[in-house]
Amino acid sequence: MLKKRELKYPLDALEPYYNKETLDIHYNILYQGYIDNTNKTEEKLQKARETNNFENIKCLEKDLSFFGSGVILHELFFDNMGPAIPTSPNIELMEQINKDFGSYERFKTQFTESSKVVEASGWNLLVWVPEFNKLEILQCEKHQNLTLWGCKPLLVLDMWEHSYFLQYKTKRPDYINAFWNIVNWNEVNKRYSKI
Repeated sequence: MLKKRELKYPLDALEPYYNKETLDIHYNILYQGYIDNTNKTEEKLQKARETNNFENIKCLEKDLSFFGSGVILHELFFDNMGPAIPTSPNIELMEQINKDFGSYERFKTQFTESSKVVEASGWNLLVWVPEFNKLEILQCEKHQNLTLWGCKPLLVLDMWEHSYFLQYKTKRPDYINAFWNIVNWNEVNKRYSKI
């Protein structure tokens, strides 16, 4: 059974860039819902295996992909944010960013522009693609569509409307620009060091 991962900071720690009310709803209600639904789906899959009844297997496996990916992406998202204390990519990650995007500013511009055009239910991610041996920026519809197999998420930005609408309304670019103030590059560096 999955359990809710504790936040590494208090609910008000991202103010004013990500307000307490939005984070509270996002973390305690929506993220918890993905955990609950993943657990329910796992229980149904276990029952299907025990009874050898796979009548609903297509639906159950879709649910597992959707809800389970929602859990993982939310945990990555919450962890790669932190209080607005300046952090930056470490030397190794910065070298890779410069190699793959030309400069940090070009990477940041591409990530920002890509985030602006994510479908209303999706994510924007900086990922490491082992097969390409490089960093890429990907949009992910829902929680699982349009991904590259084997990619490792490093920096994750939730672009579902629930992640910003309460505070930023329709001003999506303001949310994206505010996000850069609370990126915890120490966490992103740690992820990159594990690839």
